[in-house]
Amino acid sequence: MRILVTNDDGIFAPGVEALVEVLQHFGEVYVVCPDQERSAVGHSITLRTPLKVKPVEIFSGTKGAWAVNGTPADCVKLGMEVLLKTLPDILFSGINLGPNLGRDLYYSGTLAGAVEASLYNVPAVSVSLNEFDEAKVNYLKTKQLLYKAVEIILQNRIPKGVFLNINLPNIPIYLCKGVEVVPLDLTVSRYRYVGLNDPHGQVYFWLKDELNQLVNLNENSDYLKLKEGYITVSPVEFPVHHKRKMEQIERWFRKCSLNFLKEGKEEHSNA
Repeated sequence: MRILVTNDDGIFAPGVEALVEVLQHFGEVYVVCPDQERSAVGHSITLRTPLKVKPVEIFSGTKGAWAVNGTPADCVKLGMEVLLKTLPDILFSGINLGPNLGRDLYYSGTLAGAVEASLYNVPAVSVSLNEFDEAKVNYLKTKQLLYKAVEIILQNRIPKGVFLNINLPNIPIYLCKGVEVVPLDLTVSRYRYVGLNDPHGQVYFWLKDELNQLVNLNENSDYLKLKEGYITVSPVEFPVHHKRKMEQIERWFRKCSLNFLKEGKEEHSNA
């Protein structure tokens, strides 16, 4: 099995090293990551500056590893189209320091790596850890949790057009309550702007992460299940095309198109 790894914390992040060590038990591992942290860049790609790809030898046992001065989506795109001779069998993005929940789908570079793989019809998994302080992470315990999840995933087949978003609690495996498959809770507004005054009276706004202050969460929320000590797995279908909705919206514009044609003929006859 050929496995491609990316992340958004940078190729030197301990999380990607831990992920690589777990995945090497299951197949040939290739690594293409940003050369530095690219958190919260979403699914952006680099258009106006050239990308530099540098081979690195920091992971023992991998089939190839490269650092790119671009985004996670750049890394996956380069891996798929340039660096790997054939498409990988699966992609893993992570392990991200800090959880990716709910609306993070639209902001996270970690999830964007998985989305980019999905555009190539390559099964993908994004992996994040519920901890922001690297000093509080014991990656040996994290790898034990992740190994169990990866083993199950690779014994099965991710449905076409779907990628999995996994969040791991930062606890020993014996304290983990199990695995909960839950939807991303898009109703939760995790980040809020906070206004601060500078010495000259100018107001600036910073985003504050209120993850630890969230209360009254839905009982099936990915936020709540992770907080309770579960590994959360959220299947995400992307991209989605709704045929019925397309037909409905097409009807909105059908009359408009006829009017364009009519007005065009009238304008031509009066010319």
